[in-house]
Amino acid sequence: MDARESALLESLHTGVFVNGEWRESSTGARFGVDDPATGQQLTTVADASPEDAMAALDAAAAAQDAWAATAPRVRGEILRTAFEAITARTEDFALLMTIEMGKALPEARGEVAYGAEFLRWFSEEAVRIAGRYQTAPDGKTRFMVLRKPVGPSLLITPWNFPLAMATRKAGAAIAAGCTMVIKPAQLTPLTTLLFTQVMVDAGLPAGVLNVIPTTRAGATTGPLLADPRLRKLSFTGSTEVGVRLLQQAAPNVLRTSMELGGNAPFLVFADADLDAAIEGALAAKLRNIGEACTAANRFYVQREVAGEFSRRLAERFAAKVVGRGTEDGVDVGPLIDERSRDKVHGLVTDAVARGAKVVTGGCAVDGPGWFYCPTVLADVPADATVATEEIFGPVAPIVVFDTEDEAVALANSTPFGLIAYAYTTDLNRALRLPERIESGMLGLNAGVISNPAAPFGGVKQSGLGREGGFEGIDEYLSTMYVGIPSPF
Repeated sequence: MDARESALLESLHTGVFVNGEWRESSTGARFGVDDPATGQQLTTVADASPEDAMAALDAAAAAQDAWAATAPRVRGEILRTAFEAITARTEDFALLMTIEMGKALPEARGEVAYGAEFLRWFSEEAVRIAGRYQTAPDGKTRFMVLRKPVGPSLLITPWNFPLAMATRKAGAAIAAGCTMVIKPAQLTPLTTLLFTQVMVDAGLPAGVLNVIPTTRAGATTGPLLADPRLRKLSFTGSTEVGVRLLQQAAPNVLRTSMELGGNAPFLVFADADLDAAIEGALAAKLRNIGEACTAANRFYVQREVAGEFSRRLAERFAAKVVGRGTEDGVDVGPLIDERSRDKVHGLVTDAVARGAKVVTGGCAVDGPGWFYCPTVLADVPADATVATEEIFGPVAPIVVFDTEDEAVALANSTPFGLIAYAYTTDLNRALRLPERIESGMLGLNAGVISNPAAPFGGVKQSGLGREGGFEGIDEYLSTMYVGIPSPF
């Protein structure tokens, strides 16, 4: 760890944040946060208890009415101030994400720009929450429709995009007039803690934002979900955990937003621009070391171009530099922990046993740290586990197809439907695919399409609701209809 890393870590608040104050957990317990590139502990963080969680909800509930009544312009200006502060501290946020999560510094800087943009976007949406007034069709009454904050919200964020997932949820909640409790991922809580301090410095009132890092997620959030004062749950993570949270949210009929697992197909047709398809595949697969729900997981390539695509993609994968993300020239950092690396290698081993061919990679990198070689697999059976489970690593399994119908059937063959990618120069096919593919998002001749101004979310077991775009703030608003007798 160099001097700059040490100084950044020493400057962090690492406690529970409740009602505008940093404090130790009620039990005094703390847990370690490790650098996945070295396996060494970076620092420790307060381990919130159920009592801390309830104190956070107490604060959020107490602050809700005043925050809902705060002028939209004021809410928007706080978000705008935070956007500018995060942008000014790009290097601090990028370095912190790199050492606690593993992504290379250039990519971490990209996440800072992406994550901060949610705050700017929702700062502008805060003043555009609209209702309506109209005459009923029979002329006997008038309608007034109001949009009001849902109320105190629980925001559960994942470890792979520690800034962007916090800003995407909190930005919308703040703009809508909701108070919140954030539970950051145990593996990467530090970025959320720095984000929290930025929001405080930007003028966010006490109680609006509360943060409870913890090693006991279920025990800590369970009492919140059972409390009738909580009115909203937003979760990003695995489908398995999301299902359990939905079950817990059901008794109180909580509003829920669920951004769950993905298993993204990447379709390459014979008429595709292969240069563009290769660039798109690199972006869709290796972004965030492959540890993204939007990562291309299954590469379906039409037979006529499958050999050339595999060869060219393998050449580009093999040229990628693997190492600690803080080092110059590194393209691919470590996976988040040992279990994740072992899972990825197990998927590759299973595919090879089923007849797949390793074109490049296929091995773990000697430690310290949890590195895995960028890997391309050819001749992968369509039913191999690597093509049916979310990989969350730098592995591209290639399956050959012959017809468009076959490609669409393969793309739709899982219970997931977050995002899909397709490369084709056939205009009619390009117009057909969005209507045929079961997915909440489609990258058409594009390998990265996430944008704060666009609605992010999936269908089937990939989730409920949308984040970002005009739709993102709707998740934190309820609709009230007021009927008024005609004044005439």
